[in-house]
Amino acid sequence: MKMPYFTFLGIFMQHKRIHFRILLVVTALLAGAFTGKVKAQQEMSYVGELGFTAGGAHYFGDINTSTGLQAVKPAVGIFYRKYFNDYVGARAHFRFMQLGYSDVYSSNEFQQRRNLSFNSDIFELALQGDFNFFRFEPGSDDYRFSPYLTLGLSAFHFNPYAYYNDEKYFLQPMHTEGQGTAAYPERKPYSLFSYAWLMGGGVKYSLSRRLNLGLEVLFRFTQTDYLDDVSTTYVGIDAFALRPDGSPTMAAILQDRSNVTGTPIGVAGRQRGNSRDKDQFATIELTLGILFTSYRCKF
Repeated sequence: MKMPYFTFLGIFMQHKRIHFRILLVVTALLAGAFTGKVKAQQEMSYVGELGFTAGGAHYFGDINTSTGLQAVKPAVGIFYRKYFNDYVGARAHFRFMQLGYSDVYSSNEFQQRRNLSFNSDIFELALQGDFNFFRFEPGSDDYRFSPYLTLGLSAFHFNPYAYYNDEKYFLQPMHTEGQGTAAYPERKPYSLFSYAWLMGGGVKYSLSRRLNLGLEVLFRFTQTDYLDDVSTTYVGIDAFALRPDGSPTMAAILQDRSNVTGTPIGVAGRQRGNSRDKDQFATIELTLGILFTSYRCKF
């Protein structure tokens, strides 16, 4: 018995609708899987951070031998940090700082009599590696805080100066310890550029997916003993030429300021500083970082 044409057509259309619905379901599942894979492949990651720092800087050396903290001076900086993962990053950091100290802060009798002081502007470019102790994911509820260790190397420029009768005098050109003179050929004029090994640490907290706040302490082991223009021994006032009128030059005056506190002690060969130890300085800074993100393939 032959099936009527319209009955056959109805059965065919019914099966076609069923097949079409199955096709729609399969297509939707495939699309969902593909979209999920694309989202996984294009997961957001942090690639860099532009930051700003502000705080204080302090010097330790021949004038500050007891690690006193009576002369904290300003420090500001700007940095860019590259993230490699949630634990490790590297940064370039430029800072401007001021350093200074005076023997008047010391309780040591010799230093009080010596009466030396200095100030200096510091321009520093540092390369630092940062290592988080905890996993750090800005914006995350679970991984938004971490202490960290930072190590690195910096190059910096300094130029010590002192005041006399409210006038500012740069000390390096005055050769206060006989540098570059015929009487002391072994004492070469010191460079105003040096470098330092860096070691420090801090804590950071993610305020949002775009902002990090932190606090960092960084110590510098410099390779110069002349941040303060003090290192070896007095050369005595006779090592300095007189002015045409017979009065002492500013170099002769600034190499020995002990006359202010009593009988001058700056005789040739007497200890003025300690050349065995290099000068050091440290900073404590608040940091604010602006994060840069990227969508990149993770699988």
